[in-house]
Amino acid sequence: MKGMGNMMKQAQKLQTKMLKLQEELAGKSVEATSGGGMIKVVANGKQQILSIQIEKEVVDPEDVEMLQDLIMAAVNDALGKAQDMVSGEMGKLTGGMNIPGLM
Repeated sequence: MKGMGNMMKQAQKLQTKMLKLQEELAGKSVEATSGGGMIKVVANGKQQILSIQIEKEVVDPEDVEMLQDLIMAAVNDALGKAQDMVSGEMGKLTGGMNIPGLM
């Protein structure tokens, strides 16, 4: 039973570290662009979009679909980078263990 107690303590420590890491990741951000930098999207470690910047030159009322595609590309890239950032940090914390339900 002593081994089980140690395992529970380790699990609690890991949980505490994970909560702290999640708070830290919420304060970190990643940036993605599309259209040669005409669209810029910033996302945080909670995979929330913080900002979207669109240069005037890319706004063409005759081609709204292109603008939508550029925004979608930048948003998807930003969210992918945010997820990679979270996965990398969680991997450092868990030592690369694949623990279901962590991410």
